Amino acid sequence: MNKRVELSVELRTEAELTREVARLRAELARREREAADKELQLERYAADLRETFKEERTLTLQLTRSYRATVRALSNAVEARDAYTGKHAERVAAYGIEIARAVGLPRPDAPEMEFGFLLHDIGKVAVPDSILYKPGSLTSEERALMARHPAVGAEIVRGIEFLAEAAEVVRSHHERWDGLGYPDGLAGEDIPVAARVFAVADVLDALTTDRPYRAAFSLRQARAMIVEEAGSHFDPDVIAAFRGIDDATFVRIGSEV
Repeated sequence: MNKRVELSVELRTEAELTREVARLRAELARREREAADKELQLERYAADLRETFKEERTLTLQLTRSYRATVRALSNAVEARDAYTGKHAERVAAYGIEIARAVGLPRPDAPEMEFGFLLHDIGKVAVPDSILYKPGSLTSEERALMARHPAVGAEIVRGIEFLAEAAEVVRSHHERWDGLGYPDGLAGEDIPVAARVFAVADVLDALTTDRPYRAAFSLRQARAMIVEEAGSHFDPDVIAAFRGIDDATFVRIGSEV
């Protein structure tokens, strides 16, 4: 009797083990299917994300191109009032980006910096033609009115979301390292670094361009004049970077604009 009971228990235990193994195998298969389904879902999700990223990147590039076209149109409209400058803003922007790269600024060719360079004189739209085109020297009152153009320009671009970061360059491009500039009399590192870079590019183009009251200086002469102003008009560190750029680079930039 005891042997029969033992045999029955053994058979039952073996049957239970077989069922348990079958159950576990079924459970494993189910989980493998679930894992495969989840992996497929993740792959589809990743593909969707990649596609969304590509679409957003395309839209961003299109938007940036649109912004650039708008800014260049604004810049051209400003320069149309001041015939002697001819492509001044585009040359200065190109010079400024090269100097910013030499200084080691992060993202020297970022649109926000370029926009500030291109629109630096947008405040001149508020300067009367009688002052802008005056052939002789300006009176103290006229100079004061002209000196307002950076602040006016900053107010113009500050109200436009994609130009907000450009406002620093627009407002501070006539500040001097020694604090004798305008409109705020900022000095040294209180001047935004992009404006310090731009100031060098701006003067370089001004000196190497024919003006009604003088002929253009040679590039070598202009560079020497600028270097002499390190520590007074210009940031010495920016001038050090400026000196490291060869003449051929500036000649190439000037010829390409």
